[in-house]
Amino acid sequence: MTPLRAGQPGDQFAERADLELPRLRRLVLTAGWNLAESLGLPGAGYLVGATFGGQAVGMVVATGVIWFTVVIRKVAVRVVTGLLVISAVVLTLQTALVVATGSTLVFLLQFPLANLALCVIFARTARTREPLVATLATEVVGLRQPASRNPAVDRFFQRATWLWAAIFAASAVGLAAAMAVDRPAAVLQLVAAVTIGGVVAGIFMSILLFVRVLRRFDLQVRFTQA
Repeated sequence: MTPLRAGQPGDQFAERADLELPRLRRLVLTAGWNLAESLGLPGAGYLVGATFGGQAVGMVVATGVIWFTVVIRKVAVRVVTGLLVISAVVLTLQTALVVATGSTLVFLLQFPLANLALCVIFARTARTREPLVATLATEVVGLRQPASRNPAVDRFFQRATWLWAAIFAASAVGLAAAMAVDRPAAVLQLVAAVTIGGVVAGIFMSILLFVRVLRRFDLQVRFTQA
């Protein structure tokens, strides 16, 4: 039995599908929109602000942009995604540090501190019935589970949440160590490399864990036609 394939409405597979994903186009649009709200828009705000007013102004503009997005989402659809809330809270803390001190050292310190904060956020939910990765999977890629929860899938989400907590912890330690021994310009380059590398590694390992669970417990995923 193939663990991952598209199902058609009304067929036997569709009736017994364990998990459900939107069609590829809808999945990409949903994920892209969530990432744009949480990362793209504040990132663009930072670049504009920093160009005209320096790092502190860039941070303030980015924070303003992301909280404006939160308000617009709350008013328009009455739903604010977990990814957007996390990004807003972490960015607000970073901005407060940078603006309060005006220090280049603190500007760099915000990056390991942000990773440490993300580590704590993920780790705090890992043992609960609603691990953060499960929430993000629902909101960011549109993954749907049946009303009857599968224990194997719940364990996967808990382990994946611990995995992301560990990735953010390792990133925080690595960036803190780099700050102690390297130049600021080199640290900024390392921040970009660690951030991109950590996200790619986390996604890759999460997918491997997910596929392993599908195969081990003979679970199935259906792609919706809507």
